[in-house]
Amino acid sequence: MSDYAKPPKSLLRKVGRAIADYEMIREGDRILLGVSGGKDSLSLLQILSHLQTYAPVKFELGVITVDPEVEGFDPVPLKAYYDRLGVPWFYREQPIMEDAKKSMDGDSFCSYCARMKRGIMYSTCRQQDYNVLALAQHLDDLAESLLMSIFHGGQLRTMKAHYRNDAGDIRIIRPLVYCRESMTGAFARDAGLPIIPDSCPACFTAPSQRAQMKQLLAMQERQNKHLFPNILHAMRPLMDETP
Repeated sequence: MSDYAKPPKSLLRKVGRAIADYEMIREGDRILLGVSGGKDSLSLLQILSHLQTYAPVKFELGVITVDPEVEGFDPVPLKAYYDRLGVPWFYREQPIMEDAKKSMDGDSFCSYCARMKRGIMYSTCRQQDYNVLALAQHLDDLAESLLMSIFHGGQLRTMKAHYRNDAGDIRIIRPLVYCRESMTGAFARDAGLPIIPDSCPACFTAPSQRAQMKQLLAMQERQNKHLFPNILHAMRPLMDETP
């Protein structure tokens, strides 16, 4: 496979443990990976491609990129990258920002965009016979989601590591749930992965709740090096919905 970069053992160990703990990948699975062009999803593409070469469980891997047609964000170069990797890929375009102006009601753009992208990914899974959708959220994302849920929703909730969609026909997995954002960032940088700048530029136009949680966690981690292991331990019961 050209353009292949071997992931570091530190990343592979954490991903392997998450896959085993939550029974994410099963024999014969056809996995469609959502790739935005950011460091996390591009790192996960390399990790899953590497696991394919030696994992005792055989699975197929494809990639989907949803282009929201937002000014300043152009994931088109990823098409050539996928070709060089030799991975099956699907490229879907939808003017999500324009749609949001007409249809969004009492929701943040980020939430609306995520929901629309998820619908496109589900429909592609069904059309192309993929039974698993892989997403690239990491431990930092889950910790931020937990705090947002507590502070702004009054609930103890975070993203699930492995669950089924409402229709029950697609399993969703997050193999990076034990990995820190700094790990995927370092791998993507060292491997020279073709990161698309500002993979969600609309979210950078104003400080978001998530950005505030990220700042809060960074400040706390400077005082407590065990912060994220402790948060992961506390979140484990909230993450587990293994179908």
